[in-house]
Amino acid sequence: MVKVLQGAARGGVSIPALLDQCGIERRVLEDPDARIERDTFIRLMLLVMEQTQDEFLGFGQGRKSKPGTFSMMAHAVVNCPNLEAAVDRGIRFYSLFDLSVDSRLLRDGDQAALMVRVDRRLDFRDVIIEAMLFLSLRFMSWLVGKAVEPQAVYLDYEPVREDDEYRFMFDCPTHYNSDVNQVVFPAHFLDLPLVQNELSLSKFLRDSLAQLFDGNVHNVGLPAQIRAIISNEYGNHFPDFGEICEKLGMTPQTLRRRLKEGNTSYQEIKDSIRKDASVYYLSKPELSIDEIALLMGFSEASSFHRAFKKWTGQTPSAYRRDHFGNPHGDIHEPR
Repeated sequence: MVKVLQGAARGGVSIPALLDQCGIERRVLEDPDARIERDTFIRLMLLVMEQTQDEFLGFGQGRKSKPGTFSMMAHAVVNCPNLEAAVDRGIRFYSLFDLSVDSRLLRDGDQAALMVRVDRRLDFRDVIIEAMLFLSLRFMSWLVGKAVEPQAVYLDYEPVREDDEYRFMFDCPTHYNSDVNQVVFPAHFLDLPLVQNELSLSKFLRDSLAQLFDGNVHNVGLPAQIRAIISNEYGNHFPDFGEICEKLGMTPQTLRRRLKEGNTSYQEIKDSIRKDASVYYLSKPELSIDEIALLMGFSEASSFHRAFKKWTGQTPSAYRRDHFGNPHGDIHEPR
């Protein structure tokens, strides 16, 4: 907490006012062993980001990551086919900014490593390194719906504190005085398909910081696994039920039972994917509704209109007009 406040102070934030906004008593600063609740700490970080206009909390000493940068990066990677492609794209995204930090993804046999390099002149270098490794690992876990398990963490400095309050971040051996800063994990995680999409991303971004800290970003349900298989392997083509059973290693009877227990069905999952894809295409003004119908696999536009109204309660043109404007003027729809 102290370092977050130091970064805020460098960004010109009034520390007394910040503490009052978070409901933190000032005497806490006088106790080196004091701890604050998780929700209070997250509120503190969000306020510092807002008031410094910096997602790096002022740690970059003049080099800022403007609010919304992480969100744009997440949108850029969420449609990648697998975790390796997503991490590579995320690294390339942040390389567009002059932030005095950069990352590399290394793969060697059955092991992979996410390496971070941070300018040694930065005063908060250790905090930046540990936070980058920790939050990157948690975000990777959210993308694939499964905890990416670290095998070891390597840091190129000595422990800053004897009790090292950051050790809780990594449930694996931590090696100091290393030549590099990196987290090592099994390479097979990089081959996993992403189970998230634009819809789940929009929900995640509402409280992403809390989710990343809590680690409630894995163990997705069966419907999300099926969505990932369809989205990443089949595009707009829907495999038959037998193909899905084979991919999941289940018998048809078992999969039907599991889906029924989750109050859904394969048809409902397909309809959900078609609805999300249709809404995405409706946001593209260059596409007519007849073209969208063909993209979605409907041989007749009238069938698409009926299906879309069943999914959303609106016709495609009414939905486009209400949510995205009407770029095509008067569009006549079949009744």
